[in-house]
Amino acid sequence: MTIPLLANDPHDAKLRANLKPPGWANPTPAARYQLVVIGAGPAGLVAAAAAAGLGAKVALVERDLMGGDCLNVGCVPSKTLLRAARAAAEVRRAKEFGIKVAEPEVDFAAVMERVRKVRADLSPVDSADRFRGLGVDVFLGEGKFVNDDTVEVAGARLRFGRCLIATGSRAVVPDDLPDYGCPRFTNESIFTLTELPKRLLVIGGGPIGCELGQAFARLGSRVTLAARGGRLLPREDDDAAELLAGVFRREGVELVPNPPAAGGFDAVLIAAGRTPNVERLDLGKAGIAFDAKDGARVDDRLRTTNPRVYAAGDVSSFGYKFTHAADATARIVIRNALFPTKARASALTIPWCTYTDPEVGRVGLGEDEAVEGDIPIDVYRLDLKDLDRGAADGAEGFVNVVTPKGKDRILGATVVGPHAGELAGSLSLAMTHGLGLKKLAGTVFPYPTYTEALRKLGDQYNRTRLMPLTKRLLGTWLRWFR
Repeated sequence: MTIPLLANDPHDAKLRANLKPPGWANPTPAARYQLVVIGAGPAGLVAAAAAAGLGAKVALVERDLMGGDCLNVGCVPSKTLLRAARAAAEVRRAKEFGIKVAEPEVDFAAVMERVRKVRADLSPVDSADRFRGLGVDVFLGEGKFVNDDTVEVAGARLRFGRCLIATGSRAVVPDDLPDYGCPRFTNESIFTLTELPKRLLVIGGGPIGCELGQAFARLGSRVTLAARGGRLLPREDDDAAELLAGVFRREGVELVPNPPAAGGFDAVLIAAGRTPNVERLDLGKAGIAFDAKDGARVDDRLRTTNPRVYAAGDVSSFGYKFTHAADATARIVIRNALFPTKARASALTIPWCTYTDPEVGRVGLGEDEAVEGDIPIDVYRLDLKDLDRGAADGAEGFVNVVTPKGKDRILGATVVGPHAGELAGSLSLAMTHGLGLKKLAGTVFPYPTYTEALRKLGDQYNRTRLMPLTKRLLGTWLRWFR
């Protein structure tokens, strides 16, 4: 689909001028490109900039707005909206800290104008002009494969030595949804709103539905959130999902297990999953196997069934569908496509975070997954109320770290609370470089911060290492010592 923008908005006009300039003239194609990239989202932009910076001859093809979902309809506008919603929630919560204030007055039109402004102000980094300045041939138009080494766009044929498919994904709109008699939105269209819907139905309890559902509730909508079986965030541990559900209910979000049969809503936000953008690429002509649900099939080096062609980001069958995963897999593609290396996607440690309040961060194996898989584990847990910074902030949440039974190796972690994404990133660093809880216990963290939770969890681990004999010997020494 084409990303919708407001017709007479100066910020959207700036965005369009940067990302899909009116009157843009595609360059004359080179005889052959070392790399053709289809899709100018996070994976495509990283790969095109990196390859051009190394001296490769690169073409970049984009059918809509450069920047992809992340800049235009994903991370940037959603987190900008969430920040406004959090500001309103902080005002309402101020009385807990002895501050008396009136109920905040939300100017929704101003909130959404700021969303569009932030997005537009960031757009030059992803602009067509910038990438042309980097030495990339930028072609605006829909790219399709002609054969195993040629892509066609706007009547031009681009021959390549290697190609990267980075066309991303889009929102799924189920065919069987009732007609609620009101406008329907996805994350691709919700940011065109200028008037707050009084009654909003959100269909889907995944990250998008949870983030935007809570945001609209905090901005003043009466929100009903339909999550399958009433369970939020199905990828996360039960205790994380239950804690978040309790927060939502306190904030007035009605949680239901299925979409209502009939209306009473002013708008519907459909957040029922994503599907890869594969069907318009003519992948069969290039000998590329794909699945409509999982995307272009790739091996551990991110090669498709056509050895000249790679895929990265949401369009690939690699299991992590996040902007930072797109960035990381694009870097692997550059190493493997242009050089004789064998970098593996499976070697990546990928954290993720849902930016609700509290945030829900995760990396690696979850406790529930381990139990379901009958994997012997130890679990180290710290509730944020037992952390000095958490107590001062009145924070809800916890940090859970999973290790193999009796061993000092982090298999995974779940973090719920303020800055959970940062803590998940720190634990991802530890996992990537083989740092266990003992090493974290020996690390000095600033006090009072949430990162101090990592040291306290390390202390928990160290206490479990004190065998009865060791404790007796230490006790004997300390009774003797003067």
